[in-house]
Amino acid sequence: MKIKIVTLGCKLNFAESSAIMQQLLNDGHTKAKTGEQADIVIVNTCTVTDTADHKDRQAIHRLRRENPNAKIIMTGCYAALIKQKQDRGEQLPSADNTILSEIDILKPKDLINFVNAYSRDDRTRCFLKVQDGCNYFCTYCTIPFARGRSRNPYIKDIVAQAEQALTNGAKEIILTGVNIGDFGRSTNETFLSLIQALDELKSQENYRIRISSCEPNLLSDEIIDFVAQSHHFAPHFHIPLQSGSNEVLQIMHRRYNRELFAERVEHIKRVIPNAFIGVDCMVGVRGETEEYFNDYVQFISSLPVSQLHVFTYSERANTRMLDMDLYVVPQAERERRSKILHKISEDKLAQFYAQHEGSAATVLWESKKVEDKMFGFTENYIKVSRPFDRTKINTFERITVQLPH
Repeated sequence: MKIKIVTLGCKLNFAESSAIMQQLLNDGHTKAKTGEQADIVIVNTCTVTDTADHKDRQAIHRLRRENPNAKIIMTGCYAALIKQKQDRGEQLPSADNTILSEIDILKPKDLINFVNAYSRDDRTRCFLKVQDGCNYFCTYCTIPFARGRSRNPYIKDIVAQAEQALTNGAKEIILTGVNIGDFGRSTNETFLSLIQALDELKSQENYRIRISSCEPNLLSDEIIDFVAQSHHFAPHFHIPLQSGSNEVLQIMHRRYNRELFAERVEHIKRVIPNAFIGVDCMVGVRGETEEYFNDYVQFISSLPVSQLHVFTYSERANTRMLDMDLYVVPQAERERRSKILHKISEDKLAQFYAQHEGSAATVLWESKKVEDKMFGFTENYIKVSRPFDRTKINTFERITVQLPH
């Protein structure tokens, strides 16, 4: 049969979608070409916000119109939460009932072999799943309900997958999961041991690895110091902050305070001065008074981070935050606060780029061509361009960083 997979959400979903497609291809099915009617359409969904749920539903309705005779299968986090409500006999919103009348739902574990979850669609870059699930149960978050408890494969299996990805042509591996710093709960291993093993892959000498989002309480000094002296790990960190107010962090049930977060950023910049530091930030959660938000803005503005990934809070059913007697931020005010953090992010990214103009760096060139140009990222995540040259695709090149003015 002809298969189409549509992926929404995070890097973890892309890794899983690729693995699902590979298993189906191995079973003798084919991938539907662009514009071609599919026999089976799989939608890998996200549920991090209400907006994500809306995009899931939009995608499913569009795919039904485009593939009227196809079997539609929904998987991923949004699918898992709907299935759980259905199994508990809960009354579902009309939008979810409409979805259920049109499609089948399968959990990722019913579609995918855990240790085979790495993306293959982009020859240059590979998303490698090293962990799934979360034990944290923050008061605003539904992901532990959708993904389950923290678990992971053995290091030896992950190393084998990484070796296979390099053999297949990947030059950059991005480690992904729900809470990757919590690696080892299933296998009595550690995240530090994992990255040490991945720094010694044998398939090729010239490769690069990036660590995706890692909680500040799990990003130890030992991990940072290892990356600082590593042969293959990029000077690139992504750390969830969520709020710069200690009072709001307590409401969220986060497992650190802002002082610890600042220590992590300071340690990174001390041992890896050129490191790119991305930060997850949320605005508008219940309990975030104007005073707490202003405190948050002052804190994040003071940190030498490179970019903010800003989320606007939306109420999620069955989360503890809905049961707490807290100030509710009006929607218009949530959007205003989001714009403030987006502006801070733009300024910090521009400053980071300016600081590194004229510096030596290694870029990995990608295949995408736009107006006779090709693009790539340096080890510290600066996007650069050059005239398109097919021979440069999927190769590393030492350059002097020059930015458009």
